[in-house]
Amino acid sequence: MQIPVATPAHPPAALAIVPFHGTVTVRFSDAVVASSERAKVLHKDGNDPVFYIPFEDIYFELFEKTNTTTSSPFGTTSYWRVHAVGAAADDFMWAYETPETAALAIARHGAFDPDKARIDADPAEDERHTPHVPE
Repeated sequence: MQIPVATPAHPPAALAIVPFHGTVTVRFSDAVVASSERAKVLHKDGNDPVFYIPFEDIYFELFEKTNTTTSSPFGTTSYWRVHAVGAAADDFMWAYETPETAALAIARHGAFDPDKARIDADPAEDERHTPHVPE
């Protein structure tokens, strides 16, 4: 007799967290609220890539932690409100302060709502592939 095996309705998506080689700058209105050359990119099947910036490179004086939390396979998500240039936006940034094993690489990193933030990612110049013009 064969025992049926339950399969999840939504199998877990493939996950990759890799360093971003370059600078990521996050703005709210006209204010720079985070900038880093140490950002990481979370790639998850079926989703757009998400940049995560180390807490040390986020201007926390512009943020206020809210009581909003959600639960996900990565752990409990905490949210922050931003205040800058005379404006504010709720749930502007989120982070997994104590992530599950799959997301440990983004512990103490914040991500930003792309509908509320301007996120500029400027890749580092790869000198191996940059043509050099002799003088």
